[in-house]
Amino acid sequence: MSTETDDKHQFRTATRLVHAGYDPHEYHGFVNAPVVHASTVLFPDAATMRRRDHTYLYGLRGTPTTDALEGALNDLEGAAGTILVPSGLAAISVPLLAFLSHGDHCLVVDSVYGPTRLFCDTLLTRMGVETEYFDPAIGEGLRGLMRENTRVVFLEAPGSNTFEMIDIRLMAGIAREGGAVSMIDNTWATPLFLRPLDFGVDLSIHALTKYPGGHSDLMLGSVSANAATYKPLRDAQMQIGVNAAPDDAYLTLRGLKTMEVRLRAHERAALDLARWLETRPEVARVLHPALPSFPGHDLWKAQFTGASGLFSFVLKGGGREQADAFLDALRIFGLGYSWGGFESLALQVDLSDRRFAKAPPEGPVIRLQIGLEDTDDLREDIERGFSAIAALG
Repeated sequence: MSTETDDKHQFRTATRLVHAGYDPHEYHGFVNAPVVHASTVLFPDAATMRRRDHTYLYGLRGTPTTDALEGALNDLEGAAGTILVPSGLAAISVPLLAFLSHGDHCLVVDSVYGPTRLFCDTLLTRMGVETEYFDPAIGEGLRGLMRENTRVVFLEAPGSNTFEMIDIRLMAGIAREGGAVSMIDNTWATPLFLRPLDFGVDLSIHALTKYPGGHSDLMLGSVSANAATYKPLRDAQMQIGVNAAPDDAYLTLRGLKTMEVRLRAHERAALDLARWLETRPEVARVLHPALPSFPGHDLWKAQFTGASGLFSFVLKGGGREQADAFLDALRIFGLGYSWGGFESLALQVDLSDRRFAKAPPEGPVIRLQIGLEDTDDLREDIERGFSAIAALG
């Protein structure tokens, strides 16, 4: 990338994805960041070591590889700083541990990722933190749930598996007015389709395992923070003692360079299939926020600049037998957890832990991750699943 200007923010997103975080001319002209494996860092003398006046202190605290990825994410998120951790779930647990203590109250949207709920209901409970879940449709009513000891408001948009939309700016503002830190799981949208800090959120959380990695071969998470929350976040990370492996950071940097191209392909294919599923008699409804028929579509349109490849649909009638018949008949869609890779995936959603955002009553919910295969082949595969349901009689 040219070094003639320091203002990289003048470039559009696709260009920034290719060049952000690393300048080849700072490392012999090689276009990719170096993979630095390190634990010990040597100091030139005792005085420098005592002052800790050195670019790098120890491998746990970062290397040129992790710095490059953090820098790229800072640029994409508009963040003051970013930390990297070994998984998406770690990217959820570390900021919660950073800002919650015994006796605190934590508000969590009820449509949150299941492992987030498990973390809150187990480890945070043992710490003496009270977690209260709220309806994603609560809106201004969130003010009534704030207490003097509310320290965190945890959001996710769209909601996990059922894709409920929330007013992000409103909820982040309510949190700030009440003295709480707001954080959001932004994995579905990536920084390309939503920059939460621009809406007043303090911390933006990602499972880099998903679209940034993009190839189903790494585990990584990130938390990007504003100026007010970055230092306590980084301190907590170092106190816990977790950081990212350089190989995974490198693979994620490489994934970022093609992420917009891949995301646009995921978006087009998913919307094509979602619109087609709306016409199918086997489907009660499609849960995709970019569809005008979706109840939260207006909120999605006002806040997001695109949609990724993950959505759900509700089978019209039946239960586990019908869901299993559909899934077992699929030949292209794999049955697996996670998403965001090049391959299409499907599973039946379990919503039994919900308190407000309950399971749709019409039938089982099937979640689809639309990969990069030919859309006609995927359509035929879904038809294969519907035929299997019909064969049950």
